[in-house]
Amino acid sequence: MSSVTVRVPAKVNVQLSVGPLRDDGYHDLVNVFLAVSVFDEVIAKESETVSVKVEGEWTDQVPVDDGNLAIQAARALARHAGRTYGVELVIRKAIPVAGGMAGGSADAAGALVACNELWGLGLPREDLMEIAADLGSDVPFSLLGGTAVGTGRGEQLAELPTDGRFHWVFAIADGGLSTAKVYAECDRLRETRGEQVPWPQASEALLTALKKGDARALGAELVNDLQPAALSLRGSLARTLGTGQARGALGAIVSGSGPTCAFLVADEEQARQLAVALVEEGVCRTAVPAYGPVAGASIV
Repeated sequence: MSSVTVRVPAKVNVQLSVGPLRDDGYHDLVNVFLAVSVFDEVIAKESETVSVKVEGEWTDQVPVDDGNLAIQAARALARHAGRTYGVELVIRKAIPVAGGMAGGSADAAGALVACNELWGLGLPREDLMEIAADLGSDVPFSLLGGTAVGTGRGEQLAELPTDGRFHWVFAIADGGLSTAKVYAECDRLRETRGEQVPWPQASEALLTALKKGDARALGAELVNDLQPAALSLRGSLARTLGTGQARGALGAIVSGSGPTCAFLVADEEQARQLAVALVEEGVCRTAVPAYGPVAGASIV
């Protein structure tokens, strides 16, 4: 086999509860993930060396050196196998960069699946999940897809059966937000306010809404503890969220560390209409209708 193509989805966090800052600099999280139909493609081709190139949107914002998470994933997989392999990775971007939708993590997951197939390793998904957890907190979910509850740093996953399909609109901003800076701002705001941060817990009402496929109930339960920090760093997001709510969204939330804003809507037609309205209002660079849950990284 000389080439393998893997399709891998973006994610939205329908709950992101952030615990106190730990001694190791991380936070304990409860992270309820939903994989959505915004996809990157990762193509792995035979090569003597390890390299990456990026096609599509945001090409100038994605590193093509060792800082690229997909390259790190390929090398980690080779180390796990105890061999030296080469691969040319081609990433076709559609997931925003630094947009709070796990685009880099998705590409890493795609690289793991593609290289595992290209190199004929035949490693089970459990092995890939273990490697993924070392690469980043969101990478395991990009492999898994569907709906899941993440704990620890977010990498310890429990699958959540979900009934039906949820429709979304993602308002994509100009530029990105650094995840590290958003977490640091979250800590700063909490310290300034003297908040006693509780241990994070999954919302039973939110989990029930997901299990039942109840979009209206889910919209009322969306929560992101990083949202105040994202709004502090990018004040214009408040207008974006307010516009979507005024246009009838069932729920509105900053996705992950932002700056992408996610709007839960009733159906596909409302998603289309809201996407058009958000762009016409000038509150985002572009708006993308999507649905979920969808499968994780998959060979196509």
